[in-house]
Amino acid sequence: MALPAPAPIQQLHHYAYKARDAEETRHFYEDILGLPLYHIIQSDHVPSTGEYCPYTHFFFRLQDGSFIAFFDLGDDQACEPSPNTPKWVNHISFRVDSIQALQDMKARLEANGVEVLGVTDHHIFHSIYFFDPNGIRLELTAQLADEFQMLEESKTAHARLRDWNARKEQWRKERADGKSSAPLKPQQNDRPEFGSN
Repeated sequence: MALPAPAPIQQLHHYAYKARDAEETRHFYEDILGLPLYHIIQSDHVPSTGEYCPYTHFFFRLQDGSFIAFFDLGDDQACEPSPNTPKWVNHISFRVDSIQALQDMKARLEANGVEVLGVTDHHIFHSIYFFDPNGIRLELTAQLADEFQMLEESKTAHARLRDWNARKEQWRKERADGKSSAPLKPQQNDRPEFGSN
């Protein structure tokens, strides 16, 4: 029997993360970032597994109707970062409408005692980076590229990923054979200002 075609995925519904403290998290997302608290789910049992674990699950709404959500388990513990992943890798990026909005949010965050990295130029967008009270890295992004430029970018995406995967496989073989201990590097450096190490 043939599998049905994938259902069209319309948009993100929500990301969910563990919060150390619901009020601390609410203050950051609602009072500082301006995302309204929109929905609360509370239970003693996890609906999907049935296990006993009292929680409050709370959602903040973005303008497109999607949400970022958190679980407060009442243990005052933030989620633990993965020991094999640099802190800058896992993050959530939210889009703002303009460079001015990005600069305004940077000023607002800093005025509230939040350490902000950037504005960082990614050529097709500019970003700032910071951490929420739970240690989750966040990014605010102002898109520079228009729809045509992004369509042009998409035309080479598969070929560039295939190249990376082939080079990664070769790198694995060289490491297994003891021929290389250097880190894998991309063939095309999209950030020439950092040079080549």
